[in-house]
Amino acid sequence: MADIKHGLDVLKNNVKIAPEKPGVYRMISLTEEVLYVGKAKNIKKRIVAYTKFDKLPTRLKRMVAEVNRMEFIIVENEAKALLMENELIKRFSPRFNILLKDDKTFPHLMINPHEDFPALRKQRGKRTADCRYFGPFVSASAVNYVMDVIQKAFLLRSCRDTDFKNRTRPCMLYQIKRCSAPCVGKISKEEYHKLVNQVIEFLEGKNTKIQDELAVKMQQASDNLDFETAAVLRDRIKALTSVQTGNTVEYSALKSVDIIAIARKNNLVCIQLFIIRNGQNCGNIPYFPQQTEDAEDQEILEAFISEFYANHTPPKEIYISHELPNRDFLESALNTKISLYTRGDKAKLIENAKENAKAALERKIAEQTSVKNNLTEMQKCFDLPKLPQRIEIYDNSHIQGSYAIGAMVVATPDGFDKKSYRTFNIKNPDITNDDFAMMKEVLLRRFEKMAPENKPDVILLDGGLGQLHAVHEALKNYDLSDITIIAISKGPDRNAGREFYHMKNKQSFALPYRSALAFYLQNLRDEAHRFAIGTHRKKRAKSVFKSRIDDIEGIGAKRKKDLLNHFGSVQEIAQAGIADLTKVAGISKKTAEKIYNFFHK
Repeated sequence: MADIKHGLDVLKNNVKIAPEKPGVYRMISLTEEVLYVGKAKNIKKRIVAYTKFDKLPTRLKRMVAEVNRMEFIIVENEAKALLMENELIKRFSPRFNILLKDDKTFPHLMINPHEDFPALRKQRGKRTADCRYFGPFVSASAVNYVMDVIQKAFLLRSCRDTDFKNRTRPCMLYQIKRCSAPCVGKISKEEYHKLVNQVIEFLEGKNTKIQDELAVKMQQASDNLDFETAAVLRDRIKALTSVQTGNTVEYSALKSVDIIAIARKNNLVCIQLFIIRNGQNCGNIPYFPQQTEDAEDQEILEAFISEFYANHTPPKEIYISHELPNRDFLESALNTKISLYTRGDKAKLIENAKENAKAALERKIAEQTSVKNNLTEMQKCFDLPKLPQRIEIYDNSHIQGSYAIGAMVVATPDGFDKKSYRTFNIKNPDITNDDFAMMKEVLLRRFEKMAPENKPDVILLDGGLGQLHAVHEALKNYDLSDITIIAISKGPDRNAGREFYHMKNKQSFALPYRSALAFYLQNLRDEAHRFAIGTHRKKRAKSVFKSRIDDIEGIGAKRKKDLLNHFGSVQEIAQAGIADLTKVAGISKKTAEKIYNFFHK
């Protein structure tokens, strides 16, 4: 009770000095731990609510008991408060905040209508003012589907700019009627831009208008006995029809709406998000926020909306499954309308999102139960001191010593933690053909940067006794008393399911063939192998496309781009004279001489 009394006294004292303005507040413990970060339109009024101890949920009562002091940040408006709160939550990860740790960026479709022959691209991250963006789409498969339809229906190019500028004849996409081949003049700039405008209208939801126009043109072509053109137009109409048949009547009237619903079971919470843009369902995705114990559904939903839209552009309207206590604040901060419908077609959409949240929750619980059973069996079979909460799996990848990398993936009771994956470029060129030495370097670099919060319980190595001994030798100066190191090697005839497991001071052994634990550990090992191979291939591909221009001192990305755009290829640049090189914008005579001398050593 003394702690609670002290916490309440701290809050009451802060009520006297708290500003009556919008801003962010922090609850801080005696050990200077940030316990909670919150936002408010009026900070003083929000703190008063915490002093009404009996009305607080259990989670917040525990928080109040630990509060030793508070800090305030005043901001201009609700939007700034939302952004500041999100920034501080990411920085401190307070244990009494509801955390959305599996947030991600969504892909958009992008087109630059100011280019001579624009291409439709997938885009994540930073935007530019010249381009038009459409989306977001919740997955790569969703955006790929739309791009595939657009290729069939509008014949826009999809090639890279360098390929486009250096083509002398149409590629295969032109032959299969997936591109209009502007690269070799099969379509004029004016006609191509008509296609671009149709794509923009299509992505804005004006499908019917485009189909009507195409149907008129198809009939005209047929009347003129131009059956080849009529067939092309017919195929484009079919592609558009395939999209429309996939859209539901309920979505067709919605222009810019997100639908958010919450479900909970066994102390686990799922929030389902549906994204609707221009009458099209851009996909749905489940989120599983953390630290939700004792929190009400309304509080969880509000925390999700605050965190999610601090990192994503909000739609014109958000449909929600539960009323929010601070709906006005969020509407003002996000500049959007937040609506709760209890009847009608929109209520059915919310109910559908709820059902999807429940189904995702059931799948998550089933997965967690399966993983927990495997971890319990793993603890027993490998004589682990506790149920592992963090397993790190390591693998190497190279081709005869070239492009050597080490990879680390992380598994937890909740599944693979992809945000914790790491790659290690092997720094010592003398060891890239030595798997044991590579594994030593990777583990040493990992342990040099290890922190208490990311310390593994188990390290799983893809290899045999050699890798096991190499890692123990590398880490001999570290305390491994509470870390178990296991090496997993291929079984007889490299048969999956018959692997051998090796541990220090223990006899190597195999698990029962096709046992659930054997499959689980095999899955962990395969994920590390997949990640290592994928990273290695990206590194190798990047090297393949690396231009000789990159080795010229003082030639950065912009000058390289200008040179390639002017001459078309590195070979043409190498053959150019100094006078020709100076014709490129930004290339002085001194720089031209440097480029010329590089290619004429």
